[in-house]
Amino acid sequence: MPMNAVLIGVLLQLLALALFVAMDTLLKLMTLSFAVPQLMWARFLFSFIAVTIAMRLITGSLPWRSRAPRLQTIRSLLLAACNFMFSSALVHIPLADATAVGFASPLFTLALASVWLGEKIGPWRWFGMGLGFAGVVILLRPPFLFAGEPAHWAMLLPLGAAALFAVYQILTRKLATLDDTRTTILHTSFAATLLTSASLPFVWVWPSALDWVALVLLGLLGGASHGLLVLAFARAPASLLAPLSYTQMIWAVVAGVLVFGDAPDAITLLGMAVIAVSGLVVAVSGKDRKR
Repeated sequence: MPMNAVLIGVLLQLLALALFVAMDTLLKLMTLSFAVPQLMWARFLFSFIAVTIAMRLITGSLPWRSRAPRLQTIRSLLLAACNFMFSSALVHIPLADATAVGFASPLFTLALASVWLGEKIGPWRWFGMGLGFAGVVILLRPPFLFAGEPAHWAMLLPLGAAALFAVYQILTRKLATLDDTRTTILHTSFAATLLTSASLPFVWVWPSALDWVALVLLGLLGGASHGLLVLAFARAPASLLAPLSYTQMIWAVVAGVLVFGDAPDAITLLGMAVIAVSGLVVAVSGKDRKR
């Protein structure tokens, strides 16, 4: 794979991660007024509309037909499920905590990239993955390791979301070899929009004019971030992009402190540090050679 393409993939991934944090911050703010399913509906619907219009204007076409429509549907529904779980967690726990636990996702992705995509993962990367899971365990504060009050039960929600999102990322990489990148971008929010629309009669609260602006912005941020993610995975291997996700943790901490006043405590910082070191181990190991 050309180095220029890989570098572009890395930059696209970093930008996508920054937009994810912006979207999550806005989402947490809006959970004070709206049910999670309604927020998910807006996030996916307006994302789909924005992506469709942008693609039509920029490329002049909408390559909808997929060679793997079933995989595209599963990928979209996985995105809906992991977004629902992560968003539900934000109702109960700080943004930085939820984001930190969510960093199990790159670790899951690394393992799946080896098993499913056949990407070579050497011993140092496996060590880094194990270290990262140790960091996640610290964040979950199991009572056999830490005295005092255990972690909130909602900390399990981003862990479940992390597992689902890892599968979503691997499907993104797999579909990059089957479909036009534009096709995958178009399909990202479609099935998720249909699924979340079915919940609206049970949770609908009529938004104010300002709320509508925020709901549309959710969709724009979601569409842009996932579109960039698709472009990144089309240009660089999943085993390289996965460790870069740790930069999202920095922005989540900053947003949590500035917007919500949620400063991480010592145990959370320890877990984050262990996870960051694991990401560094994976990153500096580079392409492991066979031994």
